[in-house]
Amino acid sequence: MNPLYALEGLNFFMADVQAGIGPFLGVFLQAQGWHPQAIGTVMTLGGIAGMLATSPAGALVDATHHKRGLIVAAGVLTTLASLVLWVSHSYWMVAASQVFTAVTGAALGPALAGVTLGIVRERGFDRQFGRNQVANHAGNVVGAGLSGWLGWRYGFGAVFALAGVFGVMTVIFTLLIPRNSIDHESARGLGASSSSSSSEREHASGFRVLLTCRPLLLLAAALAMFHLGNAAMLPLYGLAVVAAHKGDPSAFTAQTIVVAQLVMVAAAFFANRLIQRMGYWGVILITFLALPLRGLVAAMFIGEWGVWPVQALDGIGAGLQSVAVPALVVRLLQGTGRVNVGQGVVMTVQGVGAALSPALGGVLAQHFGYATAFLVLGAVSTGSLALWIFFGAALKKACGIHRDVTNDPSLAT
Repeated sequence: MNPLYALEGLNFFMADVQAGIGPFLGVFLQAQGWHPQAIGTVMTLGGIAGMLATSPAGALVDATHHKRGLIVAAGVLTTLASLVLWVSHSYWMVAASQVFTAVTGAALGPALAGVTLGIVRERGFDRQFGRNQVANHAGNVVGAGLSGWLGWRYGFGAVFALAGVFGVMTVIFTLLIPRNSIDHESARGLGASSSSSSSEREHASGFRVLLTCRPLLLLAAALAMFHLGNAAMLPLYGLAVVAAHKGDPSAFTAQTIVVAQLVMVAAAFFANRLIQRMGYWGVILITFLALPLRGLVAAMFIGEWGVWPVQALDGIGAGLQSVAVPALVVRLLQGTGRVNVGQGVVMTVQGVGAALSPALGGVLAQHFGYATAFLVLGAVSTGSLALWIFFGAALKKACGIHRDVTNDPSLAT
């Protein structure tokens, strides 16, 4: 099989694996008698574990030549950790499952970025990673749609069974990527244009390059504030509507995912074209503008039809970020040999916000109501917008695309 087709198939099926049962966890635990604060706390435990694991996972991806094996192992273990939830609903078992899911899933993001970079090199990365994300979001649409229908028709057990099927398909498509199609030097950001001297390779292996890259740290900090407001929005909105008895738990949760992911498919498809027109800074700015508006709309319209504007705004932000952020990290760290560590570091810092978001949202929802929770989460996320604009001049220079245009004749046209 063409390695690019196998890579896109892997991204399609991995969509239902990487986050376990994802947003269905909230309504599943709610059906078992859990309260919003307890649900938010256990999600936060998983978020913290994933946050701590992403940087070491990125370093492992840079170091290993067994990237396919790493994806297979992570996919299998993540699927098994999700299936454990069907056996036991105790607090500590659920917490352990979320921690294990987060730790094993943390390797999948950097590993896929590394494999993509190793196959298509730097000049082809933006375009191919955009295709990967289209496949990934399409997989989320199919997975969520099937999960919603199966959950409504057969109960939550069918949702867990589907996660197992997607896990098996993830393994199959990973093994369909030929081992020799991956250039492991290019995969870590040391392509033909990089110096191969031993001293420079040794310098490239250090983490200091990450700490001295100011645009990378600003990007990570802005994403942390964004995800502090964003991560809890989807599960909380599903809980709010179900708690108001305005929708079937499985069907409505599936609807929230499908709407967002359909928009993400379109956003990811056009992301590379927008980057060429607006630059990385402008595209990421759009994503930061979408979230405060999303919080306001969610607070005003808690109902079954409100999912359309709320999740459409999520799709715009997340869809564009899913392409622009990894591509920008590759650009900033190309030639250092630590591209995948950079992906992990950015994921770690933004994970701080994502890990705290469910606990913050759960506490606000339980004590002040869902509408207040959405308004506060939307307001918190404006910090990312302020940071991105305040350092706009420096970031625009670092996020420019002029080097890509001069190096790639296909972009010059």
